Amino acid sequence: WEEQKMLRTMVRDFALKELEPIAAKIDEDCAFPGESIKKLAELGLLGIHYPEEYGGGGGGPLDFAITTEELSRVCASTSTIYFATVGLAAKPIYRFGNEEQKQKFLVPIIQGTKLCCFALTEPGAGSDAGALATTATKVDGGYVLNGNKIFITNGVEAGVAVVFATTDPTQGYRGINEFVLEKGTPGFAVGKKEKKMGIRGSSTAELVFEDCWVPESNLVGVKNRGF
Repeated sequence: WEEQKMLRTMVRDFALKELEPIAAKIDEDCAFPGESIKKLAELGLLGIHYPEEYGGGGGGPLDFAITTEELSRVCASTSTIYFATVGLAAKPIYRFGNEEQKQKFLVPIIQGTKLCCFALTEPGAGSDAGALATTATKVDGGYVLNGNKIFITNGVEAGVAVVFATTDPTQGYRGINEFVLEKGTPGFAVGKKEKKMGIRGSSTAELVFEDCWVPESNLVGVKNRGF
């Protein structure tokens, strides 16, 4: 408990000193707080709940919750970027990815050199995630993705995307797979950026996949067990 109280004090002091003075401005300007994210990485907060072998702090869920809470008290944009990349998006890479995927994708996320997004929601598959329509067609050496995602947090700035697609829409959730893609992959593009009423330092965007080839090595976990 003493260590976690120290963590809370440290994150609170950082948030008040570094985030509060610019929170209103980045929201007004819809400006991504890149320097703030770099500072979070320097403090070890991007990996607070991941093992030390991947550059993390070796903490647990409570450490992550304390950090998220203290950032949220001061800047909703920064806390949303933080939670979405190291919680929502990076966690499935850690839990279900192989060692090569963890070294290639998780380590840079923890180091703060790459942001990550979690691409699940679609125009016709928001709450009903098992009904997603983005397809992953099996080809030699990998898969070809076609479809689009909407309302993706960090969609504009993310260098890595965790993307869900189905090999067989008739199978519902039993056909869903998880892939990890890097920005710049041919056929993978950022579409419309949403204009929001708040939390505007955090981008919310559409991701588009048109005949996007993904190598077999980028399939996370077991085929058709992505859900």
